[in-house]
Amino acid sequence: MNHIFIDTHAHLDGEEFKDDLDLVISRAKQAGIGGIFLPSIDLNSIDGIKKICNEYPDYVFPMIGLHPEEVKADYESVLSKMHQCLQDNDIGRPVIAIGEVGLDFYWSREYESEQLKAFEQQVEWSVETRLPLMIHCRKAQNELVHILKKYEKQLPGGVFHCFTGNEKEAAELLQFEGFVLGIGGVLTFKKSHLPDVLPSVVPLSRIVLETDSPYMAPVPLRGKRNESSFVVYVLKKLADCYGVSEETIASMTTQNVKRVFKKPYS
Repeated sequence: MNHIFIDTHAHLDGEEFKDDLDLVISRAKQAGIGGIFLPSIDLNSIDGIKKICNEYPDYVFPMIGLHPEEVKADYESVLSKMHQCLQDNDIGRPVIAIGEVGLDFYWSREYESEQLKAFEQQVEWSVETRLPLMIHCRKAQNELVHILKKYEKQLPGGVFHCFTGNEKEAAELLQFEGFVLGIGGVLTFKKSHLPDVLPSVVPLSRIVLETDSPYMAPVPLRGKRNESSFVVYVLKKLADCYGVSEETIASMTTQNVKRVFKKPYS
């Protein structure tokens, strides 16, 4: 494959990649991946992301954000330190988004109020910095939409990461201009309804590719450690769903990335 496409969401700073990251990056380049975007999930992850982004400049790009599952009682002090990193450009490479942020009530609502406040605060960072949002949402779309509505006219855009919802949920998220849906390995799963949902309500101009490595590897590699090169299988499945060429998917999703992540990536 000689066309270029982007993995907009990969946790390459995880322990899973500590022994062979160079090979993972090499395979990504060989597969046609033109760039990989790394979200932080907590304060500790920022150092790992900083190291990788400085090792692979102009190929791996950092985000700063507090993942909803990492929001605890001390979230205010954590966010204060993260915001300082953002202001000081502590990573040493230009930050391309606020992420991974959002709401997750799948396992527990123990820190529900803290999650809501932390998410809203980071939405405000996005408005203030004009950096797009990388949003994680599980079992919380109503609450998420309620917060985003308050800032709708001010938001610079972003990605609803790992979209797995139905037609109604897709349409509700796409009402936010400048936002796209991040589509990954779930698209290829046997029981996924995404192959029907996406072409019916989501134009190709509103989709970006992602892996969420090391999680959710696509078929035929399901169950293995996911990595950026595997996004090729998502691209192929999308081309099949929309009845277009793989080149079209690569070109359109890359254009979408450049539109959403205005600086410094594009």
